[in-house]
Amino acid sequence: MINYSAIPSPAYVLDESRLRRNLELIQRVQQESGVSVILALKGFSMWKVFPLVKQYLAGATASSLHEARLIFEEMGVQAHTYSPAYMPDEFVEIMRYSSHITFNSVAQYERFWGPLSQAERPISPGLRVNPEFSVVETDLYNPSAAGSRLGTMLENLGGQLPAGIEGLHIHTLCESSAEDTANLLEAVEARFGVFFPQLKWINFGGGHLMTRKGYDIEHLIKALQAFRARNPHLEVILEPGSAIAWETGELVSTVLDIVDSHGVKTAILDVSFTAHMPDTLEMPYRPKVLGATDPVPGKPTYRLGGVSCLAGDFMTEYSFEQELQVGDRLILWDMIHYTMVKTTTFNGVKHPDICIWHEDDQLEVVKHFGYEDFRGRLS
Repeated sequence: MINYSAIPSPAYVLDESRLRRNLELIQRVQQESGVSVILALKGFSMWKVFPLVKQYLAGATASSLHEARLIFEEMGVQAHTYSPAYMPDEFVEIMRYSSHITFNSVAQYERFWGPLSQAERPISPGLRVNPEFSVVETDLYNPSAAGSRLGTMLENLGGQLPAGIEGLHIHTLCESSAEDTANLLEAVEARFGVFFPQLKWINFGGGHLMTRKGYDIEHLIKALQAFRARNPHLEVILEPGSAIAWETGELVSTVLDIVDSHGVKTAILDVSFTAHMPDTLEMPYRPKVLGATDPVPGKPTYRLGGVSCLAGDFMTEYSFEQELQVGDRLILWDMIHYTMVKTTTFNGVKHPDICIWHEDDQLEVVKHFGYEDFRGRLS
């Protein structure tokens, strides 16, 4: 168990033992269903633990040149790479780091694969398609929202896939259930199954939150087994982002001040929601704070304010057992996935350290950020 008093503030701290538990569960899904599960760097790019991840997962997926290179250099494998559009001056280098390259449109495939596909080692090309199926309610995170730019529509394929395409990529889920995955498999097969005989693989993307408490793992495994039984020649790939690091680490913060405005008390922290936890404002969602609850009449109650100057950099009220004091530690739960990958140095606020609490109860401060990191991102 993490000793939060030993963690510097502010800091992200990954619990190595919890990460391993997630990986062990995901490995079970791979073994029993016969699918390949790969790490999506867009959700979790903490390369310091890539050697551990590599022990359990089948690889990793990239959405850019830099992610593909990070996978190649720090995990030692070629990436499954997809981008909504490739930059002409980067594509040759992307090929160097990739085993699979998925194109968002037929036009991108024809532009890049024809003249540039001659590589020293084989790369498997794929096409992202839009199955027009989704259960995601927030359009910001819904790849199948009306008018989506992500994936080729069935109606635009003219009844056939481009010659040479070996796989299809589908991503429509977001922190979804096993039932949602099962329904997605059926929807894709009904819509695109006519193309399956010419394919080698199919990638059902991310959003499979199999490490969340209450997730029906047995249902997921059976749905995947059934799909593979119907299509035994296809390699099936999943690439969850949140599931890998779900509930494996926290953001440690400290109360800097308490401000009272017309009876609304705000505890100002040494972290920023907009700079360090942007999904809490964008999605939005309300993070769990250890030792706190939703507002309870009669209990000490505070907004939590970020340290930036953005007026909306706060979370609405939480109640605590005791009055907060300057210097108190507040622990924001589940702040490892889709946090560090999105952080900024907006307003010049101090970026949290990145730490690992190892399985032998030893703390490692992996990265400390300072002025040079802030300055280096600017001109």
